[in-house]
Amino acid sequence: MELRDIEIFLALAEELHFGRTAERLHVTPSRVSQAIKKQERRIGAALFDRSSRHVELTPIGRRLFEDLQPMYLGMREGIDRATRAARGKTQVLRIGMINANHEDLRPLLDAFEARRPTCDLNIRYVGFNDPFGPVRTGAVDVQVAWLPVREADLTVGPVVYIEPVVLAVGVGHRLAARASVSYEDLADEVVMGGARPDYWREALVPRHTPTGRPIPIGPVANNSAEMLPLLSNGEAVSPAHAHAARYFPRPDIAYVPIRDAPPAQWALIWRTSTQSDLIQDLVRAARHLGAITSPELEADAPRP
Repeated sequence: MELRDIEIFLALAEELHFGRTAERLHVTPSRVSQAIKKQERRIGAALFDRSSRHVELTPIGRRLFEDLQPMYLGMREGIDRATRAARGKTQVLRIGMINANHEDLRPLLDAFEARRPTCDLNIRYVGFNDPFGPVRTGAVDVQVAWLPVREADLTVGPVVYIEPVVLAVGVGHRLAARASVSYEDLADEVVMGGARPDYWREALVPRHTPTGRPIPIGPVANNSAEMLPLLSNGEAVSPAHAHAARYFPRPDIAYVPIRDAPPAQWALIWRTSTQSDLIQDLVRAARHLGAITSPELEADAPRP
């Protein structure tokens, strides 16, 4: 079994979704499907029960996952340690990011690396359908998440990034040509769901407009790959963070400012019981630097 096929199997066993697995590994869904079918032919049994709506491990698939995962993780850790040692790096800090704009946080990352030149920074993607899972399981050490975060076992650190909120819509949508929209407009639209928990999602996608009208919540998307077709064909609209317009520009999607949305604040969070010196150095760098303001907010700031 080739290493890439093992990676695909392990990722699908965790995601239980072909689209999310493909996005995570930067391959096509057909490549994921081909790899799984190849492994099933070799083993002689199904590894997943799958339908158009549901994917789950079979008992044989579960056993294979439990056998392969620790060996794979051990191998990756060994390779990573050797690679870091070759570069003079002796430590690693894994930062989880729901947002895709880690280059906007480059001043913070550079400030931390100046404090800890022997520490390697690894950026890991975190899905908004389970935003706190990776930091709880130790898959990441610290995470950048939009506020508020009200979790008893997690510590919320300094705000590191501030940006406006926009409405993502298909270019043919009635709101696409507007200079701006209001949350009040969403009472007449179907708005995409997916982020959890509810209080965290509602900071971006409220249940009601400012005058109290309900905002209809429609199809659920677990990541950007699932969102884009629903937006493009006009099936739903979605509030989004302004950096999406720069990092995910598409000819079929328009990003319209939501004029009555407060700026979104992104902060460092980590599991309280696993606070480390590396996390504290990242926190110190963030506090010394202050919150980074997005280019969109800077463009809207009044000129002296």
